[in-house]
Amino acid sequence: MIRLLIVEDSALMRKLLGRIFSAEGDFEIEYARDGAEALKVVSNFRPDVVTLDIHMPLMDGLTCLDRIMLEHPCPVVMVSSLTEEGAEETLAALEIGAVDFIAKPSGAISLSIDELTPRLIEKVRTAATVRIRRSRRLAERVRLTQRAAPRQALPARHRENSSPRTRDAGRPGLVLIGTSTGGPPALDAVLANLPADFGWPVVVAQHMPASFTGPLARRLNTICALTVTEVKLQTKLEPCNIYIARGDADIVISLRGGSLVAMAAPIDPAYRWHPSVDRMVRSAMKHVPTPDLVGILMTGMGNDGAAAMADLQAAGGYTIAESEETAVVWGMPGELVRLNGASEIRRVDEIGACLLDRVY
Repeated sequence: MIRLLIVEDSALMRKLLGRIFSAEGDFEIEYARDGAEALKVVSNFRPDVVTLDIHMPLMDGLTCLDRIMLEHPCPVVMVSSLTEEGAEETLAALEIGAVDFIAKPSGAISLSIDELTPRLIEKVRTAATVRIRRSRRLAERVRLTQRAAPRQALPARHRENSSPRTRDAGRPGLVLIGTSTGGPPALDAVLANLPADFGWPVVVAQHMPASFTGPLARRLNTICALTVTEVKLQTKLEPCNIYIARGDADIVISLRGGSLVAMAAPIDPAYRWHPSVDRMVRSAMKHVPTPDLVGILMTGMGNDGAAAMADLQAAGGYTIAESEETAVVWGMPGELVRLNGASEIRRVDEIGACLLDRVY
């Protein structure tokens, strides 16, 4: 049985969530109406996973999450609104230590809960398998301290058993990053350490709703030496820039007027997750020589991006998979490794140095 604690101040939402997971047959469920009550239940019930609302009386979800991660670390899935404020709070929750989030549907919850149910169950089941490391919060605090220091390029490292460089060193290339569950903190760790003169554009497909990707880009822009923007319209790809794919859409790479551009495209139903990493990588391979492409696949459930990046590596491109040691969920990068499509397998804190070594 999976021990699940549902923390929600709305009686209707508690009832609906309880009904969803009771119907699964393998969940043992407890409830809390606010953060203060949740801390008491966590201490006694020792849940395998918690769903946690953000806005609650007495103790809000962020304060409760912070206490849980410090006192009784366990996987937490935030339940947030689709508003911009909800996105900002959710990103803060992921920084504190939440594993994932689920966005409440707009309108009458009781009418749209069926639409939410499959993804909610999938996310909670996945979260229940995550091992929360007690050292995680310490690592986060160290990284926050490091961000306050002047940004410097990471030293290049000698890579053993890695493929030789075959790209034209005088021609700028393109970095493609795909991630999902656990992605925002992983993006922090990699992108915040790239120097301001990083000469290749970086395009990121992070599985998120559209109301979240704008705040994600703005937040990354405050901690990165490179300029970070969300791709809404056709955008020319320039060095020293990071481009975040808009949620609820796909991102494709193309050529316009001889220049490489990124564009938000309507969702292609042939792909399950969005923004689709597979579609992003395959579109780039049509317009950029594969030796000039670096694909990075980090934490996330499912297999989005694995097949495309394996094909990229087979065609002469360079790929990095986040290691199981640091990935919150080793689904996407693990599938790339299973397909023998990873040129390198690296801890998240090593990916930045590996990327700089490759580019420079």
